[in-house]
Amino acid sequence: MKLFFILAALNGFLSVALGAFGAHGLEGKVSEKGLEQWGKAVDYQMFHTVALFVTGLLMSKVQTGLMTGAGWFFIIGILLFSGSLYIYAPTGIKTFAMITPVGGLAFLIGWVLLGYAIIKFI
Repeated sequence: MKLFFILAALNGFLSVALGAFGAHGLEGKVSEKGLEQWGKAVDYQMFHTVALFVTGLLMSKVQTGLMTGAGWFFIIGILLFSGSLYIYAPTGIKTFAMITPVGGLAFLIGWVLLGYAIIKFI
């Protein structure tokens, strides 16, 4: 539980820092499409940072492997989805764009696990 809170705080910080960097440091250096992709990476990182924080809060009420699994899938999703877009947006290397859907799948699995744990235990 504590680890998820720490990772949520770290990801919250990184989301804000990377969002500011994209808005101020990449403007004029990457295409408009690249800036949109960067923004999507920031948005999904922040959404799932909140999900990770909520998962940690719920773990204080219910200890189950489903919650733990949900948290780890959110982390994997952040790394793969947002991480691949952070690299793809400025470089245009298509290999990284092909990783993004795997991160999206990790997000979906995390949400299913979290939802199932809530239905079953709360």
